[in-house]
Amino acid sequence: MSTEIHNPAMNPKQRVAEHAASFIENGMIVGLGTGSTANFFIDVLALRQQQGLEIQTTASSAISAIRARQAGLTVLAIEQLSHLDVYVDGADEVTDDLQLLKGRGQDLVAEKLLASHANSFFVLVDESKMVTQIGQQYAIPIEVLPNAWQLVMQSLQQQGASGELRRNSAGDNVAVTAAGNLVLDMRFADIDTAGLNHLLDTHPGIVEHGIFHDLASAVFIADSSGVRESWR
Repeated sequence: MSTEIHNPAMNPKQRVAEHAASFIENGMIVGLGTGSTANFFIDVLALRQQQGLEIQTTASSAISAIRARQAGLTVLAIEQLSHLDVYVDGADEVTDDLQLLKGRGQDLVAEKLLASHANSFFVLVDESKMVTQIGQQYAIPIEVLPNAWQLVMQSLQQQGASGELRRNSAGDNVAVTAAGNLVLDMRFADIDTAGLNHLLDTHPGIVEHGIFHDLASAVFIADSSGVRESWR
């Protein structure tokens, strides 16, 4: 683990985004995550391109693709990719052994796809996202086929889980993901991350879930003094 000191005028998200961008090299195809920290990374990457960096990007969401194109970055569709050098995104929770929880947004399927296929996956967080156990702060998002949500929920409840079907921000309808699915936000009393990851990976009706098990190459953690690196 190492620390790099950055401009104290920057907020932590800007600081960690700049740190991650320093790892991007000419010729790379860079996967762009989604969210406020990812937005800072896109902006820094665009600035580096203006300074001569030659890259291409792909995006985990429509909103990130729009921001990247507006910033002047070349954005490839995921179906155009034959490989991905690096994927950079935030996380909702991170443990000391670099297990992640993601998926509070609507782009979980694309995020897991890019994270799984990238040669390197860099995770950008601040100290508030560090936890001792996955599920400590948030329920585990489980993306399910629309016609399977009740069966999946009942099955998980029989295994000790509790939770609910995610509603939209207005609370007057269900939340629909970018892939057209529904989301169960579930809590599990005793979480063995590896075992739960396997259960959710193999459960019929589940399209994807928010446990990113053994996928992160490095986590960059911003604090008031700089950025700490934790590598797998």
